[in-house]
Amino acid sequence: MTHLRIIAGLGNPEDRYERTLHNAGFWFVDAVARKYGGAFRYEKKFDAECCKVSISGNDVWLVKPQSYMNHSGGPVRAALDYYRLDAKRLLVAHDEIDLPPGTVRLKQSGGHGGHNGIRDVMQHCGAEFMRLRIGVGHPGEKDKVTGYVLKRGSSDVEAAVEKNVDEAIDVMPLLIDEGINAAMKQLHTKESSGD
Repeated sequence: MTHLRIIAGLGNPEDRYERTLHNAGFWFVDAVARKYGGAFRYEKKFDAECCKVSISGNDVWLVKPQSYMNHSGGPVRAALDYYRLDAKRLLVAHDEIDLPPGTVRLKQSGGHGGHNGIRDVMQHCGAEFMRLRIGVGHPGEKDKVTGYVLKRGSSDVEAAVEKNVDEAIDVMPLLIDEGINAAMKQLHTKESSGD
């Protein structure tokens, strides 16, 4: 069974947000597209940039909502409906302040953890989708979170996030072929061993 059919990266459009930590989800789908030879183009019917790639012999759609982070759910729902895909086939990649840089986690369903992009996707798509939580760290104080994620990280933080993106891309074929449990096991074991 093909478990994964669509990957949505969360982020904000506009060049000024491109390298901000909040756009880690965009970084991930951009890197998947680079690896598998996809080229994004804007699809008005979704209000998203989309492309199709082949991973492990299966077509996978990559989606970058252009509606801003807090309104990501509508474009993701539109893409699911258009391609007639169940939300269980969806992986949403996003920044995660509750994980330190250098930590990346796959997760099946769950809550939104205060992430407004995930909250909006849940409102439109339910909670059954898979999540790729890319650790960006926490500034230490709640009232500093918005300013922290909407700017670039230090060079060390950026390097850690990009390493996590690469590690997560490595398990995408396994996620497609064997499902999330096998992919989680490989990703989380590799990370804890520090390879």
